[in-house]
Amino acid sequence: MLDLERIESYMSRVSMSERTTFRPAGSRLKTGVDLGTAYIVLVVVDEENNPVACEKQAADVLRDGVVVDYAGAQRIVRDLKKRLEERLGTELANCAIAMPAGTESSARTHQYVVEGAGFEVTNILDEPSAANSIYRIDNGVVVDIGGGTTGLAVIKEGAVVDIYDEPTGGIHLTLVLAGNYHIPVAEAEAIKMDYSRHREILPVISPVIEKMATIVTRHIDREEAETIYLCGGTCCLSGIEGIFEKVVRIPVVRPRDPFLVTPAGIAVNCKI
Repeated sequence: MLDLERIESYMSRVSMSERTTFRPAGSRLKTGVDLGTAYIVLVVVDEENNPVACEKQAADVLRDGVVVDYAGAQRIVRDLKKRLEERLGTELANCAIAMPAGTESSARTHQYVVEGAGFEVTNILDEPSAANSIYRIDNGVVVDIGGGTTGLAVIKEGAVVDIYDEPTGGIHLTLVLAGNYHIPVAEAEAIKMDYSRHREILPVISPVIEKMATIVTRHIDREEAETIYLCGGTCCLSGIEGIFEKVVRIPVVRPRDPFLVTPAGIAVNCKI
């Protein structure tokens, strides 16, 4: 069973750490580096996994979990690392990274990007499993929808038993909006991220969300999966959980700040 109150409290602190530094007393720090299709995010936690600081930057350096602009990705990670170190007044040495399920063959490239920015990578995991480090569910399905992919981890008795990933994500919603409104992709992306327009755009992008939900349905046993737990930047879209629930026909949970669940989970899994 998910302790949603615990999750909301924790994610609120992670979100706040983007603006405020929670200074640990004498604790070694762990960093999670999330190389995403739309954003690169760094989250820092202390040895007890309390949120310390967070920085993020919009990026267009990956496609479906694969690095397509190596130098650009490395530059952004280096800049975010420097900003965090200036805020914290200390060097960040160790980090963990995570891959969309099914893209493990690209892990070495991700590692080279991050190590070239000055980190030592001490752990590599898949993104849905990282998210479950925050959720800590025993039975259910974690669905991580990023900018390029829909990934899921099937969890039974606290262990990940299956992971899947398919290339449908937030960029596909943006392209549908751009076509529907006859506007540039950048403008469509801005509309998608404007919470005040989510009710307006939801009918336009619902077919793509239904496709994402169908991806999940193909890979789960609805008789065994108790609940779907959403995370990832695309899940910030108001109303996405309702569409998912209609398609998968089991309860769907979306936390208040799904964008930072996976980066925080990556940080928790950093080894020092």
